[in-house]
Amino acid sequence: MSTRLEHLPLQTAPITTGDAADLRRFLGLVPDPRGLRGRRYPALALLCAAAAAVLTGARSLIAIGEWIADAPQPVLGVLGFPADPLTCIRPAPHAATVRRRLQRLDGDALDAAIGAYPQARTPPPQRPEPPPKPALRAVAVDGKTVRGSRTATTTAIQLLAAMDHHGVVLAQRQIASKSNEIPSFQPLLDSIDLKDTVLTGDALHTQHGHGAYLRKHGAHYLAIVKKNHPGLYAQVRKLPWADIPLDHHTRDRAHHRDEIRRLKVAAFLHLDYPGARQAIQVVRRRRELSTRKLTIERVYLITSLGVFDATPA
Repeated sequence: MSTRLEHLPLQTAPITTGDAADLRRFLGLVPDPRGLRGRRYPALALLCAAAAAVLTGARSLIAIGEWIADAPQPVLGVLGFPADPLTCIRPAPHAATVRRRLQRLDGDALDAAIGAYPQARTPPPQRPEPPPKPALRAVAVDGKTVRGSRTATTTAIQLLAAMDHHGVVLAQRQIASKSNEIPSFQPLLDSIDLKDTVLTGDALHTQHGHGAYLRKHGAHYLAIVKKNHPGLYAQVRKLPWADIPLDHHTRDRAHHRDEIRRLKVAAFLHLDYPGARQAIQVVRRRRELSTRKLTIERVYLITSLGVFDATPA
């Protein structure tokens, strides 16, 4: 029994008054082997006194009994020994009484109680910080016509290229003469690792098949929605943009014009496009610095990025 109690001083964390009081809750789970008659000293008080003796250096049943017998009256009161109603003196049990009481304890029950106490005092393990999300790589897909490739008998050569925002061409594919960019989109991207990328392109590439292909390969998209997809365009345009507050705005001056962009974002899960999570409305106000002509353009976009992955800015 004393061997199990010796594990109490091995706890490295400081024991406060609250911790000591909390130990009583665990020691109270140890059953009392005595009968109903002859219980002069409470079982919990005897166990708390034994634990206190061990914490002060007692290493045997005799030493525990002697420590309890010599304990001052205030200490006996804290440990739970009752006072005599006439004399108000708290009698301490004899060392032999303590020894017999501890020898009859259920060792397994005491072992479980002492073992549960430090586990309860140990703070729950902190979850490791999740690894930071990898930075998303921006890739633009766009078509172009090769200058000087037109001849008297052949049309100009058209290419579809995927390029990152550092100007590096990641892939390039020639478009068939009697076709367009749409069939070349997926074959072009098959040679690129699309995981953790965000693809942008013309409204021509806002195709359900393209969106499903990108999400299947771990890529996100930022797609322009125009009237070439009337159903999707009507769904995005009819969102309650008037009730949505302005989320972000910028003002730039370049290319001989002053441009103000106002952006609103709406998070919706029912957009009719694979993996769409947000719809965006961008209002562009452009003023030509030379002619002072003002043009206002309203553009709608959708993206598979959620509100925590892509802020309005």
